[in-house]
Amino acid sequence: QVQLVESGGGSVQAGGSLTLSCEVSGYFNRNKWMAWFRQAPGKEREGVAALHVNPGLTYYHHLVEGRFTISQNNAQNTVFLQMNNLNPEDAAVYYCAAELTGGQIFDSNRWNYWGQGTQVTVSS
Repeated sequence: QVQLVESGGGSVQAGGSLTLSCEVSGYFNRNKWMAWFRQAPGKEREGVAALHVNPGLTYYHHLVEGRFTISQNNAQNTVFLQMNNLNPEDAAVYYCAAELTGGQIFDSNRWNYWGQGTQVTVSS
């Protein structure tokens, strides 16, 4: 059984930083994509950053490019999202996703596995 467990969320002031972690256990096709999505109240879930586990290709939503960095550890069982210069529009529940089945990377319907989410709050 595949499990994704996020951690690292919290409350910060605008301009602050947080690093989210997603620990992955269980078997899945590790030669595929992993990603971070977020969902704010009343809004659809949107893709934030994606990483191809091998060879480490990355994609970012234009709203976070240059501020967020997605990465993985050497064992490829943890994916990180370093978030810098946060603003109130970044506040949301952040979800980790694994194993893209095809199609658009930031289409949330195309992912097989999800974590439970971690809350990020940014005050102005």
